[in-house]
Amino acid sequence: MAGESSNLRITVQSNPSESQLSELGIKSWPKWGCPPGKYELKFDAQETCYLVRGRVKVYPKNSDQQSPAAAEVVEFGAGDLVVLPKGLSCTWDVSIAVDKHYKFHASSPSSSSSS
Repeated sequence: MAGESSNLRITVQSNPSESQLSELGIKSWPKWGCPPGKYELKFDAQETCYLVRGRVKVYPKNSDQQSPAAAEVVEFGAGDLVVLPKGLSCTWDVSIAVDKHYKFHASSPSSSSSS
């Protein structure tokens, strides 16, 4: 089968209900935003985020193969609830400026490496 990289799957739920959002406590989560552009990101902890606005294409880097088909591109935007797995390295291609609420699910805080 596909090895460990298949565990690094991004899940997107479009338009979750208001009751689900309030159950998660999204409005109390910190906010983060960025202008359009390309960003290299590494997730040292699982992150759940809810996009208030914006549009993003995520290009995972968890594959050493030459074929671009090996890395699955995921696209999401305003109104989507997204879970990004721990250990994911990727490029965010932001076409519309992003505002999001986010929450890290870490057993212990770790400093984020930007290498």
